[in-house]
Amino acid sequence: MFVFLFARDLKITWGEDKRYWNWIHVEDDKSNTLVDAAELLTVCYLDVNAKFDTRILSPGVKYEVAFVVMIKDNAQGWEHLVKLGLLFPNVMHEEREEDLAKNKPRNKWIEVPVAEFITSSEIEKQAGEMEIYLRGSEGLYWKKGIVIKGVVIRAKN
Repeated sequence: MFVFLFARDLKITWGEDKRYWNWIHVEDDKSNTLVDAAELLTVCYLDVNAKFDTRILSPGVKYEVAFVVMIKDNAQGWEHLVKLGLLFPNVMHEEREEDLAKNKPRNKWIEVPVAEFITSSEIEKQAGEMEIYLRGSEGLYWKKGIVIKGVVIRAKN
């Protein structure tokens, strides 16, 4: 199974404020159609998240989750680590940190891994709405120059 949550499906703090974010049209490789992507102009508090109901996924399958982003040539402020994570129902939590400034290609779509998880057939463990997030707010350093296309959730072979 493959699910793609486009940028418009995400909750982006100040995402509709034209001082901080610009919505641009980019081509979706899978459907060859134009979709909205969120281009960061400048923020000091980065908070992007989505909610997804894991009950539509197949039980007992390992999935991977990643943000699909483009780091532009003019990117600044990414020297400080960002946090990527999954919050599952009933307090299960996966979180990691990523350096988006180091060794990342510029002006190309890349996947920034969030986490992997195995869906459970047991209702009380992971069934329900999970939250997926990308945050970069420690120290309130100004950031710019990233485009967010969305989040991919897919079965891992």
